Amino acid sequence: MKKGIKIFLIILAILVIVLLADMVQLKFFNNRNLDSQTNISNEDINKNEVDKIMEDVTNINVSINNQKYNAIIENNETARSFISKLPQEFNMKELNGNEKYIYLDETLPTNSYNPKHIEKGDIMLYGNDCLVIFYKSFDTNYSYTRIGHIDNLPDLGNNSVIVKFEK
Repeated sequence: MKKGIKIFLIILAILVIVLLADMVQLKFFNNRNLDSQTNISNEDINKNEVDKIMEDVTNINVSINNQKYNAIIENNETARSFISKLPQEFNMKELNGNEKYIYLDETLPTNSYNPKHIEKGDIMLYGNDCLVIFYKSFDTNYSYTRIGHIDNLPDLGNNSVIVKFEK
């Protein structure tokens, strides 16, 4: 009889240990799930905030020598960073008979690629600090990060221009 009680107590102790281990493990996993759900919710909130900001600034105003234009802005990190610094006014210099450029005081995040073809009106970043507005279309071997595009941009001529970007 004593042997049977010993076996019963050992089995009971093992069951209690297993149940306690399961409860601890279940609590651990539930907390992990709550943490990951909280992170997902925070990511969703942040994404929604960014989407709302981008909805508000998908189009910006660009004034070139006091002539007003609409610019459609890309939904990327570079464009968001550029927009966060607006309004800005620049004296942009001429280059190559097809673009106006200015070296910015601050660098912007980049995701450069070779677009192979530039369209008249493209707003691009060359390197991480050179803002470029192209006023003629042409093929290119250079890499840029796209910021946006100005609708109906005319030939801007061979002189420097004053460009104001506003939300």
